[in-house]
Amino acid sequence: MPPTLANGKICYIEMPTAHVARSADFYKRVFGWNIRKRGDGATSFDDTTGEVSGSWVVGRPPSTKAGLLFYIMVDSVAATLKAVVANGGGIVQQIGADAPEITARFRDPAGNLIGLYQSRSTPRPSRSTKTKKRR
Repeated sequence: MPPTLANGKICYIEMPTAHVARSADFYKRVFGWNIRKRGDGATSFDDTTGEVSGSWVVGRPPSTKAGLLFYIMVDSVAATLKAVVANGGGIVQQIGADAPEITARFRDPAGNLIGLYQSRSTPRPSRSTKTKKRR
């Protein structure tokens, strides 16, 4: 199904990195994002819903501080934090700092600060919460 086209919708993210392949591998393993090549040969991604896409860009510094901060929705923040660490990321903010919301923040291998969000409704099992280790 094609993505929803709507005025005001966030649709594309450019993520700074010095190592595109490493970043693509991290997001594929941790979140199950679809990694693909654009027509111009750049490595890009689609999130698990197919509603948000983006690419990694070199030559920009990582977003290391909580200025503009986006959150990735996950089935289990706890399980996702384990996958983040197993694949070369680091935990910046543990679960509980934004209680009663279930959130955390991590730093990806490129140094970008990203948030995680889990709905307080009953989580459902998903491949995005499996801990996958780097090869």
